[in-house]
Amino acid sequence: MLYLYKLRRLILFKFVYLGFFCYLCTLICFLLNKLMETTKILFIAQEITPYLPESEIGSVCRFLPQAIQEKGREIRTFMPRYGCVNERRNQLHEVIRLSGMNLIIDDSDHPLIIKVASIQSARMQVYFIDNEDFFQRKYPFADENGEYEDNEDRLIFFVRGVLETVKKLRWTPDIIHCHGWISSLIPLYVKKAFNSDPFFKNSKIVYSIYSDEFKKPFSRRFGEKVKIDGVCDSDIHSILGKAISFADLSKFAIEHSDAVIQGSSEIDESIVEHVKQLGVPFLTYQSTENYADAYNEFYDSVLNH
Repeated sequence: MLYLYKLRRLILFKFVYLGFFCYLCTLICFLLNKLMETTKILFIAQEITPYLPESEIGSVCRFLPQAIQEKGREIRTFMPRYGCVNERRNQLHEVIRLSGMNLIIDDSDHPLIIKVASIQSARMQVYFIDNEDFFQRKYPFADENGEYEDNEDRLIFFVRGVLETVKKLRWTPDIIHCHGWISSLIPLYVKKAFNSDPFFKNSKIVYSIYSDEFKKPFSRRFGEKVKIDGVCDSDIHSILGKAISFADLSKFAIEHSDAVIQGSSEIDESIVEHVKQLGVPFLTYQSTENYADAYNEFYDSVLNH
């Protein structure tokens, strides 16, 4: 009897020990996986060098994603496929599996075409949002007759095209970094129209403000055009029924963003004041030598905010 009692105690001890050991191994694996998870950063760019002539936004959006990728983060980068982007020289090609969707803008259907190219020296792919009606023009936003009348429609098409394509890629960004006014509706759509979507529900929005002002205000119908499922009047009350200036659009984007970066050394003071009033985390202008490291640290602070 004593022998059986000791044997039972020994077996029980082994089971308890084995269970604890398995639990410890599971916990270690979970912690290691957490440590090894790669932060995903989606860059939405108004322009990127070398696809367009060098500019402040174009240079940042060329070198920032590369620097962030080299720091061990996973990236995706999008920009419009303007008519002045040379497809042959830059080796753009259509991605058939991502193309083919129709987006309704102001009651009109517009086919979404997705193209991709690589910057070999940076080991970086760039996705292009294309549409014959909106982007097959000689200049990005204006010609000899002034700024295009439909720039507001082009903005809506671009941001919706980016979000739909990211979903098709089945890619879940942790940070979405918007550069330039053509990305200004991303914060609204992610926070309101896509807030329950598994690809975006946990995404943090960082919006960079540049001195890339447009001069011609958007029409009084812009607010109505912006509405899609999930966006109601209360979400867009500040832009409903009035002409929208660059400052108005920037302030609206900030209201739906998790953080803001001053991308140009000088920007409209009323926009800076609006950021301060809202209490949104704000990174002031960073020099060319420092911005990549500063932005990388800022991303972490936004994720942990």
